[in-house]
Amino acid sequence: MRSVLAALALLGAATLAPSFASADFKVARPPAVLSPDTGGDWLLQMGPGQRAVFADPTPRGAYIGKPPAAPKKAAAKARRKPLDTRFLPQVVVFTGKQAPGTIVIDTDHRFLYLVLEGGKARRYGVGVGRDGFGWKGSETMGRKAEGPPWTPPREMLERQPYLPASMKGGPGNPLGARALYLGDTLYRIHGTSEPWTIGQAVSSGCFRMRNEDVIDLYDRVPVGTKVVVL
Repeated sequence: MRSVLAALALLGAATLAPSFASADFKVARPPAVLSPDTGGDWLLQMGPGQRAVFADPTPRGAYIGKPPAAPKKAAAKARRKPLDTRFLPQVVVFTGKQAPGTIVIDTDHRFLYLVLEGGKARRYGVGVGRDGFGWKGSETMGRKAEGPPWTPPREMLERQPYLPASMKGGPGNPLGARALYLGDTLYRIHGTSEPWTIGQAVSSGCFRMRNEDVIDLYDRVPVGTKVVVL
């Protein structure tokens, strides 16, 4: 009799016990943490009260030729070093002769200055052109764009035939959150999906900024702003 009661008790316990599937243990991804996580992948920052959108590492657009192989994890990790804090935005003393409202880019030291009144400037870190792609001169900002699309120029496609023919604006786009176009040239001041490259000579002549920094600059300067590259 005792054995029968014990068996019934075990059967009842099994019947009443909840049945968990693996899906029951999945939890929602926590909200994105924005800057100063300067070494992480780009997070497209939205307006007040909205959540950030995680970057999509998958390139968009039709490839010309064979798509590039995914970088090895060790190599990718080595490139993503935290940003040196001296490249974060700050107001500094400015002794140059340029008028307030001018953008001055010091390619040797990897800084972009927005000249202010009273001998001051707002300084940002930038990535500049790699060997053979750097340039100096003056241009006028011809236009600005939010979430700009990217169409690699013919010269770039000849050097890197695996690049997409075009890419819509948004997370993962190489031009980042904003673009400021310099005259009739192919060059721009723009954001980047690789913030760990700020302070380095890595581009094909454009000047890249952290997305939060290019958004800040975009809101401070109008079309027609003079840009001096030193």
